[in-house]
Amino acid sequence: MLYGRPGSDFGKGHRYTYAAEAVFSDLPSLLPARFSWADHGKKPAVRSQGSLGTCWALAAAEALEASLRPGQEIEFSADHISMQNGFDAGQDDGGDYSMIMSYLADDKGPVTEEEDPYGDGISPEGLKPAARASEMRLLRGMSQEEIRSMIYRYGPVQSSLTMDRAHTDDPRRAYYNEKTSGYFDPMTEKLDHDILVLGWDDTYPKENFLIRPEEDGAWICQNTWGSGFGEDGIFYVSYEDRNLFRKGGIAYTDVQPAEAAKDRHVLEQDRLGWQARQGYGSPEAYFAGVFVSDLDQTIEAVGLYSVGNATTVSIFLVPDFESGKDLVLPKGDRTSCGQRSIALATAYLETPGFYTVNAERAVRLAAGEKFAVIVRIFSPGQDKPVAVEVKKDRYTQNVSTKGRESYISPDGHSWERTQDAYGTNVCMKIYTACS
Repeated sequence: MLYGRPGSDFGKGHRYTYAAEAVFSDLPSLLPARFSWADHGKKPAVRSQGSLGTCWALAAAEALEASLRPGQEIEFSADHISMQNGFDAGQDDGGDYSMIMSYLADDKGPVTEEEDPYGDGISPEGLKPAARASEMRLLRGMSQEEIRSMIYRYGPVQSSLTMDRAHTDDPRRAYYNEKTSGYFDPMTEKLDHDILVLGWDDTYPKENFLIRPEEDGAWICQNTWGSGFGEDGIFYVSYEDRNLFRKGGIAYTDVQPAEAAKDRHVLEQDRLGWQARQGYGSPEAYFAGVFVSDLDQTIEAVGLYSVGNATTVSIFLVPDFESGKDLVLPKGDRTSCGQRSIALATAYLETPGFYTVNAERAVRLAAGEKFAVIVRIFSPGQDKPVAVEVKKDRYTQNVSTKGRESYISPDGHSWERTQDAYGTNVCMKIYTACS
């Protein structure tokens, strides 16, 4: 399976590492010793992946379902997530968080299970999303307490561990206790399975594991092996398991029901989303995307990625774009992006992931109008703060720079066209309402 693709380097500067300094607000000073969203109406239906390598897509579908519960009980299609994400990967190839974020950021889905049933090898074209995921946060580098806070604040999260039938059914390994549904792998191994984490239990006895950890406590998880596994799909992973959360996970922190998914149009620079980072050895950089309005529409929001914690962005629109000269920031001016620019929004992006930043003013676009959107980004501790799309492996061979126009700059004065200089597209979505 594919894991951790957001995390590669591209361009100038040094190797990127995640900071583990997320800020969490509006939480109780002390979280409970035991908490599970299964007790609060957010446990999705348990499903089985069968013989396909789709645990990642099923876990994503279940996490999205959980986000809407208990108010709405919709079952989303894992087939659509695994077959309509745009990457050159089949259902037996597995998947990763960059695939999920790209799929959702593009409004490709999620679609309902009824429209695209699981396991038939067919995924219809042209289906409309039944919900909108406007924000997805990565958990990489977070402490156990920070992950608990994310679960408590936003709902069940998705993560990876090392788990196959040999780990659960082979008595010589003794990682899984069928009687107690307790799982503990004391070895650091290759990640190969995605699950849903519903909560935690500090009091779960260490005696419930066949290989005994040093302390009590377990994560409350839901598997993708059907209701016959564990307690109606639920099992318990020791806090001391060496693989769960080792490379983080993903939380779906703003999922809106079907009404919010209607009539939104997407203009983009990147078809497959965040695959690498670019920058100039500084936490600050500028990037821009150039677009042509394909119909009469109004800008509602801009979608972009944060590669680190505590990132701030300022977003500007340049109407009637003609050339890269229109992006140049006047010398000494750090409060705007030139006389012709229109301020669209500012935002604070708390953790790494994908965000939708709502425009603070409505800007109408006429069909055929060419315009640019500039983002000034500052991501503390990062030397490559700009997420980019690039052809990097066999799964991204359909990345193309043809017909794309995006730019990057260290200071807003000197700009490079990324397609020419690096063979990349900056990651940017423009969300509009048709008029």
